[in-house]
Amino acid sequence: MLSWNIGKLRITRIVEIPDYPKLLERYWLNLAAEDLEPYREWLAPYITETGDAVLSSVHSFVVEAKDTRTIIDTCVGNGKYYGRRLPEFNNLQTEFLEDLSRAGFPPDTIDTVVCTHLHMDHIGWNTLLLEGRWVPTFPKARYVIPKIDLDYWAAHDPRPQVFAEAVQPLLDASLVDAVASTHRIHDNIDLVPTPGHSPGHSSVRLHSQGEEALITGDMVHSPVQFRHPEWSSTFDYDATQAEQSRRSLLAKATNKGILVLGTHFPSPTGGLLVDEGMGVRFVGRTPAM
Repeated sequence: MLSWNIGKLRITRIVEIPDYPKLLERYWLNLAAEDLEPYREWLAPYITETGDAVLSSVHSFVVEAKDTRTIIDTCVGNGKYYGRRLPEFNNLQTEFLEDLSRAGFPPDTIDTVVCTHLHMDHIGWNTLLLEGRWVPTFPKARYVIPKIDLDYWAAHDPRPQVFAEAVQPLLDASLVDAVASTHRIHDNIDLVPTPGHSPGHSSVRLHSQGEEALITGDMVHSPVQFRHPEWSSTFDYDATQAEQSRRSLLAKATNKGILVLGTHFPSPTGGLLVDEGMGVRFVGRTPAM
């Protein structure tokens, strides 16, 4: 379990699925092992030894402020079926909720759930199966969802059971706040529009006492994309727009001391963007104790 401090905010990573390989030929557009070779030294925590796959982690971030607890993205969830394209996510039985509680965040203490977008590995624990029904996992929370994504996936989800199981029960319970991609969630937490991976994809900006962090969501899947923002995932809705979102982040965060927290980055997960002259490098930052 990793934690970071940003001013008076504390951010804690809760892992559902630890480091697992995403083969380049399956998950990336026109990317091969030889493309990663020049960056192997600093990419070592984020790629396999053979270089033919990027390592990925599925985790949530819990942000503690003075009066609020916010969880950002809720991973895959237990007992859900996502089809043949993502068999590794089907019918999981993990201890994510137990780990969340052991870290001091029982579900009924969460005030706000933020979904950066509505892909299955970011909304799975929005709900859980109870007596044959999918019910909200965080019963006292408001679920904040970018309206563009909510409207799009309600009409276009290729796996409609994902929406039916992980989103519709929240709508039925009137727990959803469908918001603009620039929405202020709390005093120190804002959405930032970063479309491309999905139509309404939004990252999350945290700020306190002059310090700042950004939780990426799936705007970026691997730190190597900071060196090559033109490299895209096969799951990007609009690869050109996703590249533009990454370039915008680079312009705002490089050499600015802004902590970047990758929603799929293995440990150390958080780091700074530093321009080395030959390009930008993601430099891992030691978490708080």
